[in-house]
Amino acid sequence: IPSVSSIVPESCLLIVVGLLVGGLIKGVGEKPPILKSDIFFLFLLPPIILDAGYFLPLRPFTENLGTILIFAVVGTLWNAFFLGGLMYAVCQLGGPGLNHIGLLANLLFGSIISAVDPVAVLAVFEEIHINELLHILVFGESLLNDAVTVVLYHLFEEFASFEQVTILDIILGFFSFFVVSLGGVLVGVIYGVIAAFTSRFTSHIRVIEPLFVFLYSYMAYLSAELFHLSGIMALIAAGVVMRPYVEANISHKSHTTIKYFLKMWSSVSETLIFIFLGVSTVAGHHYWNWTFVISTLFFCLIARVLGVLVLTWFINKFRIVKLTPKDQFIIAYGGLRGAIAFSLGYLLDYKHFGMRDMFLTAIITVIFFTVFVQGMTIRPLVDLLAVKKKQETKRSINEEIHTQFLDHLLTGIEDICGHYGHHHWKDKLNRFNKKYVKKCLIAGERSKEPQLIAFYHKMEMKQAIELVESGGIGKIPSAVSTVSIQNINPQSLPLERVLPALSKDKEEEIRKILRTNLQKTRQRLRSYNRHTLVADPYEEAWNQMLLRRQKARQLEQKMNNYLTVPAHRVDSPTMSRARIGSDPLAYEPKEDSENLPIITIDPASPQSPESVDLMSEEPKGCSGLPPSPEEDEEGLVMRVKEPSSPGTDDVFTPGASDSPSNQRMLRCLSDPGPRPEPEEGEPFIPKGQ
Repeated sequence: IPSVSSIVPESCLLIVVGLLVGGLIKGVGEKPPILKSDIFFLFLLPPIILDAGYFLPLRPFTENLGTILIFAVVGTLWNAFFLGGLMYAVCQLGGPGLNHIGLLANLLFGSIISAVDPVAVLAVFEEIHINELLHILVFGESLLNDAVTVVLYHLFEEFASFEQVTILDIILGFFSFFVVSLGGVLVGVIYGVIAAFTSRFTSHIRVIEPLFVFLYSYMAYLSAELFHLSGIMALIAAGVVMRPYVEANISHKSHTTIKYFLKMWSSVSETLIFIFLGVSTVAGHHYWNWTFVISTLFFCLIARVLGVLVLTWFINKFRIVKLTPKDQFIIAYGGLRGAIAFSLGYLLDYKHFGMRDMFLTAIITVIFFTVFVQGMTIRPLVDLLAVKKKQETKRSINEEIHTQFLDHLLTGIEDICGHYGHHHWKDKLNRFNKKYVKKCLIAGERSKEPQLIAFYHKMEMKQAIELVESGGIGKIPSAVSTVSIQNINPQSLPLERVLPALSKDKEEEIRKILRTNLQKTRQRLRSYNRHTLVADPYEEAWNQMLLRRQKARQLEQKMNNYLTVPAHRVDSPTMSRARIGSDPLAYEPKEDSENLPIITIDPASPQSPESVDLMSEEPKGCSGLPPSPEEDEEGLVMRVKEPSSPGTDDVFTPGASDSPSNQRMLRCLSDPGPRPEPEEGEPFIPKGQ
C-alpha cells in the first residue's frame, strides 16, 4: 500500500505488525517471546552497526567530528543528569507509589532513556532523505553516545550495590569513560589492521574473502563487550580502518558480496528488532503510573530541546557553516529512542531495581511516542520548513580533482599562517599512510597507486557494470572511457582506434614529476609577524643608491633643458640630431678631428635631452691658440656613443664628462646670453645657415 508507506515510516509499521503478532499469540493461549537482551546485543545489533561503520561517509564525519562529539558526550550527559534529577524530584513529590525510588535509580533510568538510538535514526532519516550535514550530525551522535550510555549504565548499576559511594568512586567513574570509549576504538583499530593484513594474502582463495571482514568485525565487537568497553565504537573503528585496504586487495565480486550481504543482514536485524519490540510490549509485565510516565515523556522532550539550543549556541561560535534554527529544530526533533533503551531496561536486576516493570513501561512509551509521533511528523515538517534535502549526484573525476586541489591549497595556507588546523593533521596522516601503512597492508602495485587513479579505476568498473546491466552499448554514459568499452566488448571498435597505453616507465615519470612539483612543496615556517621579520642588511644601501640616482637624473635633465649650443655655419645641432637619429651609422668622425669638441649621441633615444653628452668639448680661445680656419669651418663633430658594458652604473661610474674643464664648459654654456626672439613667419633655421 504505497499511500500508507509514504506517510508512516517502516519502523512504525513493523512495530504494528509485532503488536498484531503478539496479540495473536496471546489470543491463542501461548506466551509470546520477549526480546532478550543477550539476543539483541550479540546477534541483532552488530550487523546494523557494522553496516553503518563500514559504509560511513568518512569526509563529512571527520569534518564535523567536533560537533558530533559535543552532542554525543556533553548532550547525553546533560540529558541523563537533567532527566534523572527532575525524575527524582517527581518521585519525592509524587506520592506513596514513587517515594521509595532513590536518586541512583533515577539517574540510571535517565542514562538509559537519554541516548539517541542509531537503529531508529537510520530507519527514519534514510526515508526522508535529509541533507548530509544533518544526517551525519544526528546519526554520528547516535553512534558515539554509546560510550557514554555504557559507562553511565554500568556505573550506576555498580553504585546501586554499594553501601556508600565515595569521591574516589566518582573520580574512577569519570576516568572509566575514557577507558571505555578509547579502549573500544583501540580494539576496533587493532582488528581492522589485522583484517586488512589478512586480505593481502587471499588472492588465491577469493571465495572466503568476505568471511574475513565479517569475522574480524564480530571479534572486535565481542572482545570489546567482553571487557565492558564500547562494542559499537569498536565495530565502527574496525569498519572505517579496514575498508580502504580490504577493498584494494579483494576482488570486485567479493566487494559486491560484502556490500549486499551487509545490507541484507542489517535490514533483517532491523526488521526483527522492531517486530520484537511490538511483541514484547504485548508480552511483558507492565506497571503503569501516570505521573511517572507522563513526566518522563515531557522531561525527555524538554531536556533534548534545551540541550540542543545551548550546545548549538556554543558550537556556532567556532563553526564556519553555522547551524540555522531550522537545523537545530531537526536535530532536536530527530532524537529518537529505540530498542537499545528497551534492552538496557530489560537487563536490570529485580534484586536492586524492584521498579523495573515501571521503568520498562515508561521506556516503551517514550520509544512509541518518538518513533510514531516524531517519526511520522518529521517528513511533513521537513517539507514545511523547506529544509535542504540530500542531492543524489554521482561523483566525477572533475569533482575529485578539485576536492584534492582544495585540500592541498588549504593545507598550504595553514602552513603559511603557521596554524596547525585539521587540514594540516589530515595531510600528515595521509603522508604517513602512503609512506608506511599502504606498503604493509596492500599487496602489489596497488599500494603505490595515487588516490585519483584508484578513484578513476573504481568509477570505470562501476560504469562498466552499469553498462552491461543496461543491456549493451546502446546507451553509453558520457563519462565512460574508450578503454572501458574495449574491456566490455572488444569487437565493437576497430583496432586502429585503440588508444596507445603509456609504458610503466613513462607513467612513473609523470607521477614523479607531479609528486615532486605538487605535493612536496611544504616547509615549516614561523607565524608571520611584522615585528619579528629579519631586517635586510642591504635595504638601506639600496634606498640610498636609488635616491642618489634619481637626484642625479633630475639634475642632468634640468641642465640639458637649459643647455643650447649656438648654431654653426655647417649645420645646426637640431638638424644634426635629427639626421643622426634617422641614420646614426652614416655619420663617421672626420680624419682630422682629434682636437675638435665632440658631442656623442645615444641612438636609442636621439630626441631625449639625456642623449646629448659632452664628452670632449673645449672652448675655443681658452687653450691659448687662435682657432684655425679648418676648425672654424668644420665646427662640432658628432660621434655615436659607445654602448655601455652590462652591469655599469651611469650615475656612479665616472666618465670623461666628469672632468673639471667639462663642468666649467657646462656652466659657460648653460647661459648663452640674450637672444632675439624669432619674428612671426621667420623659419626656425635661417636660410643662410
